[in-house]
Amino acid sequence: MRNGGRGRAAPRGARGAAPAALDRALARGLKLVGFDVDGVLTDNGIYLGLVGDHPVELKRFHIQDGLGVRLLRAAGLIVVWLSGRESAATALRARELAVDELIQDPTARKLPAFEALLARRGLNWAQCAFVGDDLADLPVLTRVGLPVAVANAVPEVQAAARVVTRLPGGQAAVREVAELILRARGEWEPLLTQYFLERGDVPHGAERAR
Repeated sequence: MRNGGRGRAAPRGARGAAPAALDRALARGLKLVGFDVDGVLTDNGIYLGLVGDHPVELKRFHIQDGLGVRLLRAAGLIVVWLSGRESAATALRARELAVDELIQDPTARKLPAFEALLARRGLNWAQCAFVGDDLADLPVLTRVGLPVAVANAVPEVQAAARVVTRLPGGQAAVREVAELILRARGEWEPLLTQYFLERGDVPHGAERAR
């Protein structure tokens, strides 16, 4: 993951660099992490077809991103997906991961949708992170406390981001963001210990807890 200064893209030559640490105070001040869907949770591809006479849309989600979402929620962070398209496939995956809120606005007017979200939750912009890839994400990215662009984001989005991921959308970029935030908050290792213990891996969990 590349850290860029606010308002400029991180150097592209750092693509393979090891993840840089996030500011601890910033990470611990977060209450909500929002994600665009297409191009962030997916590789931007959409499969369209017909089953009988019924149109069907399929999307590919990365399984490691799913655990990243669950770990963010286990840490008490609100996880929100904000998409500029209505999609049954997105809704299905969001339900499977128990995402706190899924907002699908077919007009892609993400700023008013996010403002309404903040009002409902009693939060301010500084308490939020958002991960995006395309121009519709810019109004949100330029306001949140932690703006993140995935590696495949357009140049304008990368320029607005504080952090640019090493991985592209749909290829575990969400997991990368989750780990970055949770490590900075000092919660990554305790959450892994809890994860193993809950699955009956007592020796592994106990070893991590030492």
